[in-house]
Amino acid sequence: MMKKLNSLSDLEKLGEDIRAKKDPKRLAVAVCVSTGCQALGVQKVLEAFDEELKKQGLEGKVEIKETGCLGFCEKGPRIVIYPEEIYYFQVKASDVPEIVSKTLINNEIVERLLYTDQVTGKRARYLSEVPFYKYQNRLLLENNSKINPKKLEDYLAIGGYTALAKALFKMTPETVMKAVKDSTLRGRGGGGFPTYRKWESSRNAPGEPKYVIVNCDEGDPGAFMNRALMEGNPHSILEGLIIGAYAIGSHEGFIYVRQEYPLAVENMETAIKQAEERGLLGEDILGSGFDFKVKIHKGAGAFVSGESSALMTAIEGKVGEPRPKYVHTSEKGVWDKPSTLNNVETWANIPHIINYGAKWFASIGTEGSKGTKIFALAGKVNNTGLVEVPFGVPLKDIIYKIGGGIRNGKKFKGVQTGGPSGGVIPKQHLDSPVDFDELTKLGSMMGSGGMIVMDEETCMVELARYFVNFLCDESCGKCTPCREGLKQASIILNRIVSGKGTEGDIEKLKKIAEVTSVASLCALGQTSANPLLTTLRYFSDEYEAHIKEKRCPALACKELVSYYIDPEKCQACTICYRNCPVDAIIGEKMKVHVVDQSKCIKCGTCYDVCPPRFGAVKKISGEPVPPPIPEEERLIKRPKKEKRS
Repeated sequence: MMKKLNSLSDLEKLGEDIRAKKDPKRLAVAVCVSTGCQALGVQKVLEAFDEELKKQGLEGKVEIKETGCLGFCEKGPRIVIYPEEIYYFQVKASDVPEIVSKTLINNEIVERLLYTDQVTGKRARYLSEVPFYKYQNRLLLENNSKINPKKLEDYLAIGGYTALAKALFKMTPETVMKAVKDSTLRGRGGGGFPTYRKWESSRNAPGEPKYVIVNCDEGDPGAFMNRALMEGNPHSILEGLIIGAYAIGSHEGFIYVRQEYPLAVENMETAIKQAEERGLLGEDILGSGFDFKVKIHKGAGAFVSGESSALMTAIEGKVGEPRPKYVHTSEKGVWDKPSTLNNVETWANIPHIINYGAKWFASIGTEGSKGTKIFALAGKVNNTGLVEVPFGVPLKDIIYKIGGGIRNGKKFKGVQTGGPSGGVIPKQHLDSPVDFDELTKLGSMMGSGGMIVMDEETCMVELARYFVNFLCDESCGKCTPCREGLKQASIILNRIVSGKGTEGDIEKLKKIAEVTSVASLCALGQTSANPLLTTLRYFSDEYEAHIKEKRCPALACKELVSYYIDPEKCQACTICYRNCPVDAIIGEKMKVHVVDQSKCIKCGTCYDVCPPRFGAVKKISGEPVPPPIPEEERLIKRPKKEKRS
């Protein structure tokens, strides 16, 4: 049982003692144990370190620190060796003996484990040299590689809970509120609503108790910004929540987490327990007289439950459905009591604002969007993962400087921001700054931070169909515009991508989008029009090609694509013949292969397996397949190799 902190001086003394015991020169290995790295086998890496340190007589001399995610998940498992801060990527258990013997014992670098730049071929020894990190400003993610999220002492060592102490003992609720107002912090959950206005509304609303809530529902496919913070630095979120509760006058809170985030739940439960034991949470926090308790609520996984009123309905134990907001949830939320809901990223910013000041925070970003934003960069880009940048950074810099450009030398076509309800931004707007207002002008939105990059082989009609189908499945069905509008849009789009579109389909889609955007009950329906409207706005020629010419310009829509084998390039290697799942390839050695169109299911396997140096399998759309050459002309005549003398 840890000793309870009963005063500000107790907290300050504990922090000083912890920092005094830290040896900055001590060897330490920080190992990322986030969900992503666990999936890549980091547990075996940890076991290998334990075994090798014992074998080399280094047990107790080298600290193994289990830390959170720093974003570059495709290069995991990641380790950092202190005090030099050498970063190794894609570490396997078999690499550990060499790391221990070379780097820990002899201070030598294992070159092959360093990050290698795909363009220049240069290896990066330190994180600041890795392009993916070089152009970021990791205000929130930075500490994920420095602390063990299950150890309160690690958080205190980097100044944790000093913002809470400052708020409780040196500020009034009103001055905390003013600091948040002056910082112009906007909610990171999607809408970008000014944070202080929510807080002020709940503070001034009649009714007790007042509730504060953390939204970690995060339903966007491929997005894990909130999860990374919950797993890697849960105390920062908890500290921000307590400060917010103090400002609002709340004494009870909820942390709403997706059921699919077991590690985030585990780390947050540990953080709550440790904070309670130390007197940082519960009754009479740090002897200040302020009481606050918090509970974790595990969500059932419905996408719509990320919407504020639906989330609050779920906390009440009911089905997570939105309700009309004639009165804002900040005034009547959970059990009709004033309730302030912000997402994980918003709460994690609060300690920074209190510690460093509103003016400092407002100096980062653009006129209307202050601070940094974490994005989940995904799609047809070389470097994927979590990216934290100041507002105002051009889209081009995120995609090309941090993301390393488009994979396989393909051309950039568009980027979708804001998750399934976001819009697609084309190449002519790549120089646009990323902030709440600019993205909205382009027909997209910030959302929670999803960012999917698309290349020339992406069909925009198919993309719209995919996201409309997703939203249709996730609609709660409570209101007619969303329930029926998305269903009808899905039917039309499915028809278009299968080559059965008709002349009036585009106008029908526009009308459906218009109705759902203004008449739906919640943001899911209201923003569901974005994928439709932006693809129609920027890529109308693709819709026209699908409907009028029965052709997919991107060669992506299965029903509109055909495959054939170019007799001039076929080498009769039989690879396509052996891999075809339905035996639609007619082929044998020394004879040009042929695709039997009556059997072909258009799966594209032959196209995928044909060696690039041959490029014999061709994909076409909207044009007739060339007739196969006659049987007697299929024999391949290869030049005879000259005999060596």
